[in-house]
Amino acid sequence: MLPLNIDKIIQELTQYVRQTGTSVDLILVGELALQAYGLTDRVTMNVDGELVGQLNELVEFLQKRQVPADLGENMSGWSVVAMPPGYRDRTTTFCQDSGLTLRLLAPTDFVIAKLRCGTEIDLEDAEYVVKKFSLSSSDIQKAAESAIAASPKDTALFLFNKTIKVFCQRLETKP
Repeated sequence: MLPLNIDKIIQELTQYVRQTGTSVDLILVGELALQAYGLTDRVTMNVDGELVGQLNELVEFLQKRQVPADLGENMSGWSVVAMPPGYRDRTTTFCQDSGLTLRLLAPTDFVIAKLRCGTEIDLEDAEYVVKKFSLSSSDIQKAAESAIAASPKDTALFLFNKTIKVFCQRLETKP
């Protein structure tokens, strides 16, 4: 299994569209999204994203090409903490070509997606996007409040709030 980059996944998805005649509308998350945001030295071994369309067929196609995929129809459901409402409407199109649409989360939504996981690498990824797009702590806090309001009541929200607090403090202490 070789590391993936954004160009390789575009090539594979374009091939899928050509061979099957099936359109792909995919919101990229994870390292491939970071590459699209400009962090080109990051590599990944899989494609993560929210897919509108025929999930099983695309996953099978990618698996035959040794491209692991972590795809779903609703990335908000990947955590107890929901994505901020309207995240799909705020995406931007990164690539559009003959049945293939690759979209990226709005930077603030991407940060919330990363902070829902909260690992050290996720915090670093979120920090990169904050700096790249000049986001403020208040931007992150507003998006987090929106995500929490859309989430079921759960103790995981307490931990998410702590992650947000620590992350925002971290932003304020770094130049």
